[in-house]
Amino acid sequence: MAADLQSKYTKLAQEYSKLRAQNQVLKKAVVDEQANSNSLKEELKQREQGLRKAEQEMDSLSFRNQQLAKRVELLQEELLASEAKGKKTKNKVDSPSQSSYQTQSVFDEDLQKKIQENERLHIQFYEADEMHRQQEQQLRDKLEQLEKDAEQHQTVVDNLTSKYMDTIEKLQSDKARLEIKAQTLERESKECRLRTEECQQQLRKYQTELSSQLKHNSSVIQEKVPFNDTKYDDYNSLNVPPHNRRHQLKARDAAGQAVSFVQDLVSALLNFHSYTEQRVHIYPLDSSIESISALNQKFSQYLHENAAYVRPLEDGLLQLHQSITEDTVTVLETVGQLQDFSKSFSTYTSFLQKILPYQLKSLEEECDIPLCTAPLNAKNRELQNDMKTFTAVFEKLQNYINLLALPSVRLDAMPQSSFSAVFTQLSACLHGLHDTTKELSKHYSQKVTLEQELPTVTQKLRTTNECLLSSLASLTNSTGKIATFFSNNLDFFASSAGYGPRAGAGNLNPQQAESMLSNKKKASTYILTIRRTRPESVPYTEALTNRRILTSSTESREGLMQQVQQSQEKIARLEQEKEHWLLEAQLGRVRLEKESQRIAELEAQLAAALGGDSLSTSSQTGSLTLACTDPETEDRSGREESQSTSVVGMLTTTPTSETVGDEESREHLIKTHYMARVAELTTQLQMSDSKAVHFHAECRALAKRLTIAEKSRETLTDDVKHANQNITRLQDELSTTKRSYEDQLSMMSDHLCSMNETLSKQREEIDTLKLGNKGNSKKNKGR
Repeated sequence: MAADLQSKYTKLAQEYSKLRAQNQVLKKAVVDEQANSNSLKEELKQREQGLRKAEQEMDSLSFRNQQLAKRVELLQEELLASEAKGKKTKNKVDSPSQSSYQTQSVFDEDLQKKIQENERLHIQFYEADEMHRQQEQQLRDKLEQLEKDAEQHQTVVDNLTSKYMDTIEKLQSDKARLEIKAQTLERESKECRLRTEECQQQLRKYQTELSSQLKHNSSVIQEKVPFNDTKYDDYNSLNVPPHNRRHQLKARDAAGQAVSFVQDLVSALLNFHSYTEQRVHIYPLDSSIESISALNQKFSQYLHENAAYVRPLEDGLLQLHQSITEDTVTVLETVGQLQDFSKSFSTYTSFLQKILPYQLKSLEEECDIPLCTAPLNAKNRELQNDMKTFTAVFEKLQNYINLLALPSVRLDAMPQSSFSAVFTQLSACLHGLHDTTKELSKHYSQKVTLEQELPTVTQKLRTTNECLLSSLASLTNSTGKIATFFSNNLDFFASSAGYGPRAGAGNLNPQQAESMLSNKKKASTYILTIRRTRPESVPYTEALTNRRILTSSTESREGLMQQVQQSQEKIARLEQEKEHWLLEAQLGRVRLEKESQRIAELEAQLAAALGGDSLSTSSQTGSLTLACTDPETEDRSGREESQSTSVVGMLTTTPTSETVGDEESREHLIKTHYMARVAELTTQLQMSDSKAVHFHAECRALAKRLTIAEKSRETLTDDVKHANQNITRLQDELSTTKRSYEDQLSMMSDHLCSMNETLSKQREEIDTLKLGNKGNSKKNKGR
């Protein structure tokens, strides 16, 4: 890993140095182009200044040209005037005319020179203007090209820098990831070394133990075992093989599926033969109108008997499926019903062989009728070939099914190693049967389409053809299902069932199967006798919830104990109060009885006093006796009795029952009020006590949780500190590595730039020397 990382960093340094050198070259090229553009701008300015000067000269020349033109016009006017005057005075003055002619010729020459000079200046100005415009356009094009190049170079530089930064970040992240991975791999390697050492020690230990056990067992076998029964086939055949219930269930399931598929096949074959018989009676001659040929009559007679040959296929396979149960052994050696199915299949194959010639002749008769066209004749030939192939495939299937049914009759008829090859060939034959029925259905449908075009086709024939095509389609589907079913279960059919002797060699005979089944029944009955119902247990989820409840309740166990103690104290206090109030109630009952007796006596006395003649005397004596006998009653009667004085004497009366009832009701109300108040206060006290205990328990639980939270917070703060320290350490390492790599890259880039500069200088020197050599060679040639 370290070597790969170092190679990556060396590649990165090389790439960076290349990019740095390219960047320097591009920067130098940009600076050169900028200098060239500045020089071109200065040259453009100079050219513009020269153009302005030329324009000014042009303006001055045009002004001078106008002046000269005006002067020429004046001179011409003067010349015309002088010529007119000369004609008048021609003879008089000859000498002045000659002088004027001379002056006129001088002016003409001067004018001619000025005109020529003006034309030359115009030509020069036009050429200079055109040259200036061309140079200006070239310089502008060059400037635009240079600006585009500069922008492209700048974009390339920006892309390279961004790519370089991305690669640096990616490599840094790869480095960190690889370092972490290297550390983990080192740890894992150490752990693996320790494990390998432990495993080696355990291996040595087990080897020693196994060697000792092998020696002991070999000695025991040599001493105690007289012979090995699995070594010889004759002895090994006496061993009882185990029972494979899973194989039985799979075999029954496969047999059930095969029965359903064969039922579809049987129904399709019955329909095919029946509709073929119906077609023979309709085409090429209709039996209701005229008699058919003897061959077709015989063919229809055989086809009419098809159910007797086709139905046994379904019955034989159904019996085979019913014979496969969970309490049987299903292998080729013990399945006797497979022989019955093989016989049924052989009879049907012989039936197909019997009707094949008649079917071929019937098709030939259809070809011999005058309305049979060439395409229809070709389709009949193809159908003949298809029917031959169909019968041949059934013959192959018969041979392979007979081979599979042989071991149930004779054990040594076919070796067990050949079972897989037979099943494979049987699967291939089933696929061939599906292909043959598909071709038969396709050719028959094409024949039916051609027959529909004939003018003599009746509605009965069309209906029969449609039914025949539907039967062929169902036959194709059923054969395809059987082929796919057999190919999907080919591994199960070809694999060994697991039945057989202990060493795995030899076949299973019916006697061994019977002994196996008897042992299986004995084992099942024994298991049923010793089986006991398992006691009901608490479900796992319920146990977990109960555990959580218990663990949460243990936190408030002390609070609950305190609450129990307080409730016990409260119960004791309430018991004391109950005894006190029971005593008070007894005292009150005694006092009530006394008061009721006294009231009864007083009522009797009052009744006696009211009934006698000497009311006043008796009342006085009664009052005196009462006053003498019972001082306590006197004190009480001072509160209860009322005296009335009159002329006759003083009458002492006691309060009536109504006044006594009012007092009792008032006392009862006061008592009930205070009792209700006491009960209310006791309930409030109990509620406050229970709340206080509950809050105390909650406070204790919260205090415990607070301590746990404090501990977790301390651990988390320690983890955060360690993580921050690791982050700072990693950041420092990252910065140092980054700095070191940047320094190395800068040094390498500087070195590369210096090498490029020396290389460019050497190239310049080589170019100058080449130019010098070329100049010297030219000079030598000139000499």
